[in-house]
Amino acid sequence: MHIVVLSGPEMAAEFKQKFQEEREGVSYTFLQSHSLLDEQLKPADVVFDFLLPEQPERLSLYAPGQVVFCNAAIVQLAALAKEAVLEQPCTLIGFNGLPTLFNRPVLEVSVLHGSYIEKLDEVCQALGTDYLLVEDRVGMVTPRIICMIINEACYTLQEKTAGIHDIDRGMKLGTNYPKGPFEWANQIGVKNVYEVLQAVYEDTREERYKICPLLKTKYLRGEHF
Repeated sequence: MHIVVLSGPEMAAEFKQKFQEEREGVSYTFLQSHSLLDEQLKPADVVFDFLLPEQPERLSLYAPGQVVFCNAAIVQLAALAKEAVLEQPCTLIGFNGLPTLFNRPVLEVSVLHGSYIEKLDEVCQALGTDYLLVEDRVGMVTPRIICMIINEACYTLQEKTAGIHDIDRGMKLGTNYPKGPFEWANQIGVKNVYEVLQAVYEDTREERYKICPLLKTKYLRGEHF
């Protein structure tokens, strides 16, 4: 099984951390280009495309039946496939490709069609990773929950109810979470948190996902907490 990983350097490094063990019959090629030629994709049995949401039109480059894992933190696979208008789509599988949330023991995934689960199971067995199948929805499960927590923490900080250190410490002590919301925001990336919340809010119009002005300001300024 040959796997092409299309990502920036940060997620390429995280991918190598998660799948650091060399497994018999599995080889990798890492690419950073957004403009892929067919020749680069043809040798790949499986593609992990962290960048596809930024250029959804590239979905047409993948061959029918080719297994494509798409970073689905801010997109719904059904919407992506409908926009591409493909007569013979690839085997499209979503995964949670956010920084620090990808390299976990369990890979969070979704599928465009239930018939793809057998292929998903085959690939994950070859890679030696467990997986958790979630519904094909914008934000998946973990990104949606964590980003909502970060957003609520931003409202608390904006209202000056508590400071960053106290909020992080209170979350870890009170809920036994491994990280506080602002630690998470910095590690996931404020830009990524903003984009997940924006996508989920546009999809649901639920007030709990409406972006806090403080978080928006941090995003616009390119700042972290």
